[in-house]
Amino acid sequence: MGVDRPRLGDYPDRVKQQTPLTVRRWKRAEYDRLVALGVFEREPLELLGGQLVVAEPQSVYHASAIRTVDHALRAVLPPGWLVSVQLPVSLDDESEPEPDIVVVPGRPADYDDAHPSRPVLVVEVAESSLGFDRLRKGSLYARAGVPDYWIVNLVDRLLEVYRDPEPEPTAAWGWAYRSVATLAPPATVVPLGISAVRLAVADLLPQRRPPEARARRGRGR
Repeated sequence: MGVDRPRLGDYPDRVKQQTPLTVRRWKRAEYDRLVALGVFEREPLELLGGQLVVAEPQSVYHASAIRTVDHALRAVLPPGWLVSVQLPVSLDDESEPEPDIVVVPGRPADYDDAHPSRPVLVVEVAESSLGFDRLRKGSLYARAGVPDYWIVNLVDRLLEVYRDPEPEPTAAWGWAYRSVATLAPPATVVPLGISAVRLAVADLLPQRRPPEARARRGRGR
């Protein structure tokens, strides 16, 4: 025996005109309180533009690349600068990301009471997250006025350098970087604001791509 399925016209107007779902946006102060209470203790989360985003698990290759960038920066930075690895940065009232690498001025004791808020350099290491780091995190860092944003692009084995943040209505968070440069070995790069430092792009890339990563790239991923 067949069953007649209801048609849209059969529903009362109060059902057809339901209010759209509202997404709850979080403030950084709220997020910090929940972190202090241990609510997210087992959740690898970042607060990005009021949204809680789950961080992806790291491959061996990705982790190796972070250590490579960390080592290269520490080897050349003069006294008075700190390198932080995957630690929170208080960008604005609704953003507290944990970039792979940040460079901030000062000494460790300067940040005993609050996370850094004005990094001079942010570096993300990207493979599967390349599009997200370019479009969404890039727009977020531009909105916060981060002057120098680098992506260590593991897919193409090069460095993407983003500078000169400006308003851009079509960008994810309303801002984007006007200047974008793509650098491959044997090029060098000088961080903005630390003109005494010059880094070889080759020193920011892990030496070897694991066999499984090479296989994924060969299949077009």
